[in-house]
Amino acid sequence: MEQPMHQIGEVADAVDLSLRTIRYYEEAELVLPSGRSAGGFRLYTDSDIERLRLVKQMKPLDLTIEEMRDLLSVRDQLATEKLSRRARDGLIERLTMFAELTDERCQRLRDQLAAGEALSATLRDEVVLATGKVQHRR
Repeated sequence: MEQPMHQIGEVADAVDLSLRTIRYYEEAELVLPSGRSAGGFRLYTDSDIERLRLVKQMKPLDLTIEEMRDLLSVRDQLATEKLSRRARDGLIERLTMFAELTDERCQRLRDQLAAGEALSATLRDEVVLATGKVQHRR
């Protein structure tokens, strides 16, 4: 069964990315449109949209374009059925490495958030000391 095709504007709304960002991901060969309309407009399948969502999830983890491309390639290759046991094991090893890398990056983000929250609490305490009034958190 053929997947429905979506124009870039629909995709941008669905994934909450700008048209410019989607075009950039195309230029970087992370997510390519599955087709073009008769008028030359980019067309994306539901699978393409899911791939864009995955790329969007990678962005806050500061993966380089090359790392993103490599991770997507590993996932694409693992999705193929015709792999030798050795090839599959190598891909699983690379995927495990990416899982460990993203775990480390997530921990770094948690640490940064904790530092930001600590600063916010310190500033609120200073406001209370300076004004005698408790500030409400938003």
